[in-house]
Amino acid sequence: MASIEKRSKDSYRLIVEVGYGSDGKRIKRTKTIKASGIREAEKELAKFQVEVEAGEYIAPEKMTFNNFVIEWREKYGKKHLEKKTLETYAHLLKNHICPIFGNKHLDQIKPMHIVSFMMDLELLDARKDGKLGGLSSTSIRFIHRVIKDILDRAVEWRIIKNNPVTAIKRPKIDPPSVEVYNENEVTKLLYALQDEPDHWRMLITLALTTGLRRGELLALEWKHINLEKHMLEVVQSLSYVDGKNIIKVPKTKNSFRQVSIPDSLIPELKNYQDQAKMSKENAGDLWEETERFFVFTSWNGKPYYHTVPGTWFRRFLKRNNLKKIRFHDLRHTSATLLINQGVHSKTISSRLGHADIRTTMNIYGHALQSIDQAAANTFNTILSPKAEIISKENGT
Repeated sequence: MASIEKRSKDSYRLIVEVGYGSDGKRIKRTKTIKASGIREAEKELAKFQVEVEAGEYIAPEKMTFNNFVIEWREKYGKKHLEKKTLETYAHLLKNHICPIFGNKHLDQIKPMHIVSFMMDLELLDARKDGKLGGLSSTSIRFIHRVIKDILDRAVEWRIIKNNPVTAIKRPKIDPPSVEVYNENEVTKLLYALQDEPDHWRMLITLALTTGLRRGELLALEWKHINLEKHMLEVVQSLSYVDGKNIIKVPKTKNSFRQVSIPDSLIPELKNYQDQAKMSKENAGDLWEETERFFVFTSWNGKPYYHTVPGTWFRRFLKRNNLKKIRFHDLRHTSATLLINQGVHSKTISSRLGHADIRTTMNIYGHALQSIDQAAANTFNTILSPKAEIISKENGT
């Protein structure tokens, strides 16, 4: 049995009975709605009755954020998010979001709660890794995205009417601090690499000259490198999910790209390829990777564990007393060197696989601004003679 009670202007209470309880009393499910008239209210009642009878309706006052996250993960997260993304969501939910909102009912979470929470993430004790300081602006932005995505589903599934996150501004991201090598420091780096094993020398050199991401380098196969055309293709990336390496396709179409290799590097790459083939042949049955022939592998043909390049690189820099930068900063160094050589920002953006040239501009804006100033200063030689002529004409 279903019925409607008019509460006030444009406000109606929908009532659906679902039998009797153990005490003999009728069990009712109710929902208050806004409707322009009785006909619209009747349509909403029909929908509400279907939800209740199908067991899909959950009253918001009985649904906590923690309980909804469980529903969201099973009915949405596992189906629509990549495993790595779902892992990141789970980490942020466990360490930051659920401790604050977990026991709140969904309809009790208000925009002001979200605002206060975002501000608290900037405090000195906000980190959960034992280090002092608030979370980075990037992390705060991502947490904002996680809460919004989850509560968007709550609105979509009609558990709450509005998403409180949409009422506040998305947190700003601070301009990234990019640490790079200049040309002199790159020269010292390449000189120090001459005494290192070939696979490390080639990994660092390719990272520097192509600007590939770590995951793209570790997923690179020999079939993706055309030594005759001096070109490589980026068609996949390596990530670490659920305790194992996963090869996956790039997230955006711009990440699929061809990147030219410096001519001077080709002889070294050919020599390195010959060594790789010999290592595979010598390993015999111990060579475990049968489907792919990675450019950078462990002794058994498997790709490197994702943290290995960064760990080796840090130790290498320390051994050779070189300026400390991250492995990922080789990518930044590659872009900055191209900027300093006057290469167009669109070309740089394409080599890096950025989805939008604005991404390139945001990250390397300072370097681009310096080059723009240098370009403007080329007019000095034109303007100076003109100024001298005007001065002589005026007799000054």
